[in-house]
Parts: sequence; structure tokens; C-alpha cells
Amino acid sequence: MPELMPNAPLIKFKPKFIERYSALTDWEKFKTYNLSFLRRCIRINTLVTTVKETKKSIEEKGWKLEPVPWCKEGFWISHPDRRDVGNLLEYYIGKIYVQEAASMIPPLVLQPKPGDIVLDLCAAPGSKTTQMAAMMKNEGLIVGNDYKGQRLQSLGINIQRSGITNTIITLQHGKRFHGFNFDKILVDAPCSGTGTIRKSLKTVNIWNPGMITKLARQQSELLHNAFENLKKGGELVYSTCSVEPEENEGVIHRFLEAYPNAKVVKVKLPGLKVAPVITEFLGVKYNKQVKKTLRIWPQDNDTEGFFVAKIKKSA
Repeated sequence: MPELMPNAPLIKFKPKFIERYSALTDWEKFKTYNLSFLRRCIRINTLVTTVKETKKSIEEKGWKLEPVPWCKEGFWISHPDRRDVGNLLEYYIGKIYVQEAASMIPPLVLQPKPGDIVLDLCAAPGSKTTQMAAMMKNEGLIVGNDYKGQRLQSLGINIQRSGITNTIITLQHGKRFHGFNFDKILVDAPCSGTGTIRKSLKTVNIWNPGMITKLARQQSELLHNAFENLKKGGELVYSTCSVEPEENEGVIHRFLEAYPNAKVVKVKLPGLKVAPVITEFLGVKYNKQVKKTLRIWPQDNDTEGFFVAKIKKSA
């Protein structure tokens, strides 16, 4: 079992939150993992180094690296006396990127290739953008977009530090893209963050069903517009760090009802444990294709909670 946070007994969950998640999953396990420390994790940046070289240099400093099963560049990192991963030289010179293990999943599902034209619709601070650039070997083009100028600062810094040259940054709302034909699109949508409670406990206090409904409408708008900018035969990944059905399976259900030329692609990543998806919620029975999506609870892999769907546009 993971290590509980010292203030865990003081955290109070709202009755409606407990009621909801008791019906969706094993509440006691979900609560325990959400009130436990999140393991630090890094991704080795193969644009400027090799996994073997950087793993060796970090381990020689007394750090322990445990492989992330679904990402060959990913490692959980720990030290008996230190927690300051950001002070490693390898971090400063762009050889590693501090990135949560579940956050590595959407790019791995999207599988951008060298030469692809890719849109990262909600890119800041850049963990998935920089991961995709490495997968593409700095070839092709990534448009890294976000809608807040302040968020673009961190995106720009991370792109530069990682030695990336195939990415341009744009500043606009995701619904403003029109008339493009991207090969691949990542929609890592803004969400309630209920999969990341163990990283941000304030989520417990601000959670309310009304907020979820509003976010789901915004997420649907982003997904629909992204699909309009995807070329025929192209692929899109929709992901959130939420475990709310309305933001995940519900968004995909409404999308599939609106676009008959969209097909959900079933994916499987070696070593990744996934949970059964939600097929019906609040009286709504979801489209059968929703069963092909990935639902990841924090307790499944001792990570953040995540949802990932891969969609192909008919030629």
C-alpha cells in the first residue's frame, strides 16, 4: 500500500462525492490512494540523450529508478534522503522531464510519427508536447496551443530546455481552429482534476456536480472542433485527468452520436492495468463504442487517475 499523507485523517469528503464514488468503484481503496503520496516520476528525453546513459548517471548519485511498464523512457524515481528531483543536473540540461506516469499514456496511445503534422490543442505546460516531439524525433510539425498567455511561458521554457525544434506555439481558444487538416490531434482537455486529488487536495473542497456539468460542455466543444480539423483517416486522442463519467465516457458518447464518421479505436499498453469503463450513468446508457476507451483509477497502478479515448476519422 502507498504511504498516507500526514494530514490524511483531516480531509473531509462531501457526502455526495462519497455517494457517487461508492457506486462507481471501491470507495475505500479510492480514498486511500487519493490520500497517499504520489510517486515521483521522470521521462528520459531521447532527443538529447539515451535511456541507458541517463539512467546510469542518475543512479550513480544514489537515486533508485523503477521502470514504468508502459513507457520505456519512464521511471519512478526515489532517494533515501532526497526528494528534490528538480535539482538534478539532468533536469536542468533537458535530459529528463518530471512527468507523472499516467500522463505519459495519451501520447503513447496517439503514436505520432516523424513527419506527422500534429496539433496539441491544450498543450501547456508541455509534458505531452515534449514527449510527442521526442517520439517524432524532432521531425514533422507540432502546433502547441493554449488559451492563456501565462501558461504559454512554461510551455515555451520546457520546449526550449528539451531541445525541441519541430514545435510552434499558438495562443487561442481551442474552438478557434478552423479549416486545418492535421494528421494527429491530442485533446488533453481542461477538467475537474478528480484523478489528481493526491497531487492537489483542494480538488476535494471545490468539487460539485454543477462544475462537472459545465466542464463537460466545454470539453465536448473542444473535442467536436478538434475532430473538424482532423484529416480523413487521421487519429485523435481525447484525455482527461478526471474520473468523472460526465467528463469522460459521457463526452465520448455525445460525440459519437454527433459524428457517424468517427470510430473509437481499442488500444492496449503492455503493463498498464485498466478498469471497466462506465457504460451507463445518471440514467444515460452510453454508446457501445465507449467500451473501447481506457479508464484508469488511482488504485489501479498507484498513479493519477486518467481517461483516454482514441478516435479515427473515416476516410
